[in-house]
Amino acid sequence: MDPYVILTCRTQEQRSSVASGQGSEPQWNESFVFTVSDGASELNLKIMDKDTFTKDDFVGEATVPLDPLFTEGSLPPTAYSVVKDGEYCGEIRVGLTFTPERSSSRECCEEEQNYGGWKESSYQD
Repeated sequence: MDPYVILTCRTQEQRSSVASGQGSEPQWNESFVFTVSDGASELNLKIMDKDTFTKDDFVGEATVPLDPLFTEGSLPPTAYSVVKDGEYCGEIRVGLTFTPERSSSRECCEEEQNYGGWKESSYQD
C-alpha cells in the first residue's frame, strides 16, 4: 500500500506526500496550514492508496473536531477512527496547533501601554 492523505477544512484542500512502501503503518510528519474562520468545526482526512495504472483506492476517512483545538490552542498526537462504508478500519494519529491571526483592524482608538517589557492592551476578547 502507498497511502497519502487528502486534508479538507471547509473549502480548503491539501494533500500529503505518498508514503511509498510504508504499508499499513505510514508516518508523514508533515505540516499543513489552513486559514480557518467562524463556522469551521472539523478537519476531514481522506486516506487514499496511490495506484500507478488504475484509479487511486479509497482506504477510509476520519473526522477531527476542531472545537477542542480552538479551546486548548494545541492538541498532542491523538488517534482518530478511520471509517470506510460505516465500518471501523483503523486509526490515524494527528497532532494539531491553532495559531490565532493577529488582527490589525481592532479598535481605531485602542490604547496600548508598555510596562517593563510587557505590552498591555485595552482590547479584550
